[in-house]
Amino acid sequence: MAERYANLIGGRWKQSERFRENRNPSDVTDLIGLYAQADAVDVDEAVAAGRVAIPAWRALGLEQRQAILNRIGTELMDRSAELGELLSREEGKPLAEGRGEVFRAGQFFTYYAAEVLRQLGENADSVRPGVEIDMRREPMGLVAVVSPWNFPTATASWKIAPALAYGNAVIWKPANETPASAFALADIIHRAGLPDGAFQLLMGPGAVVGAGLAGHRGVDAITFTGSHEVGCQVAVAAAANLTKFQLELGSKNALLIMDDADIDLAVAASIGGGYSGTGQKCTASSRLVVHQKIHDVFVDKLAAAVGALNVGHALADGTQVGPVVSERQLAANLAWVDRARAAGAEIAIGGGRLQLAHDGFYMAPALLTGTTNAMDFNREEMFAPIAAVQKVGSYEEGLSVVNDTRFGLVAGIFTRSLARATHFRRNVETGCVTVNLPTAGTDYHVPFGGRKDSSFGSREQGRSAAEFYTQVKTAYIRAGEPE
Repeated sequence: MAERYANLIGGRWKQSERFRENRNPSDVTDLIGLYAQADAVDVDEAVAAGRVAIPAWRALGLEQRQAILNRIGTELMDRSAELGELLSREEGKPLAEGRGEVFRAGQFFTYYAAEVLRQLGENADSVRPGVEIDMRREPMGLVAVVSPWNFPTATASWKIAPALAYGNAVIWKPANETPASAFALADIIHRAGLPDGAFQLLMGPGAVVGAGLAGHRGVDAITFTGSHEVGCQVAVAAAANLTKFQLELGSKNALLIMDDADIDLAVAASIGGGYSGTGQKCTASSRLVVHQKIHDVFVDKLAAAVGALNVGHALADGTQVGPVVSERQLAANLAWVDRARAAGAEIAIGGGRLQLAHDGFYMAPALLTGTTNAMDFNREEMFAPIAAVQKVGSYEEGLSVVNDTRFGLVAGIFTRSLARATHFRRNVETGCVTVNLPTAGTDYHVPFGGRKDSSFGSREQGRSAAEFYTQVKTAYIRAGEPE
């Protein structure tokens, strides 16, 4: 019998009548466990418990709160090998990436542990004589966190850690595709010493749990990372109650590779940006916009590099690209390849399903050439190990192509020209920009987020997180004359 895993509500693990199977995408015969599925009653119970916990969590001294976050972060880093293997087993990313993600998640918690003691206010003199003004940030209250499956530990951590650091209670609804990583993280947080209800885990379907939290009057703020379509539904539900919301949504990131670029470096960045994590990254560079003077050489080198990628079981030595996360995702990826072919694109390499020793959701990484921005796979997020090359004749045309998208998360340029790089940084319509680096890869101490349809609300990570997880209070004080 597979082990059953419960939700965390009000400081206690609560079993459910309904469970979801969690199977390894590298080998579907490997049943990881059965994970509880919360219902609407559980949502109401968790919200009630969270509201009770808010004053208890805020009442803890700053050093106690800091110590708790440090304990969480330290345990994540200490157990990154073990928990990274679990993450790779259920999500499909290669083992090194899984371990790295868990370690980085620990760093989020230790970073925000330090931020607990940096919550400094401001003061000012009033325009009225004898009146002083104090301005400080206070917690929002009860924060709902809805996180995706592609970075099940890291993305959740960069939301949960600041929410707790700034004194909020948290209800976390993780993606149903990766419940094992969610349960492991929740167990660590639960044992760290928070008051009952200050942190809760609700695994279950988005239509029930996510929608229930987004529309609940007892939730003060909701932060969501996922698809644009679902994000808009969250926004509508939250707006009905004037609940504060933050959305990280889709992307269609481009890498502009100029005629003066270091081609080998650009190829390596295209591999890292487009195919690591099986292309299942919001920061993946799925559009490669290449100057015509180097186009053919670049494509030949990139096709060779893509063809040399080792696709295999996520836990196997030497695997560079694991399986995609689910059969549904694999079917969608293969459909994109068929649509690209029908639209007139050339499949330079890859694009088919792979039959390997284990029964999993394996796909040969694909490179598309002869594409234009009018083709739908260059307009919509694929979340697949697929990159499409577009040929341009000048820097100006390249910048125009890069900006010709409804998304605006990340874009990058490869060039030796400081003038071009500077112009690109200032004129590209994205929230994040890279120069001679892959589009994938962010630092935890600086803001992250996009423009256009990629993001809504204040930035995540770094000290910018305070904008979302806190609210400003302005106090006016008349001290009176000294006696």
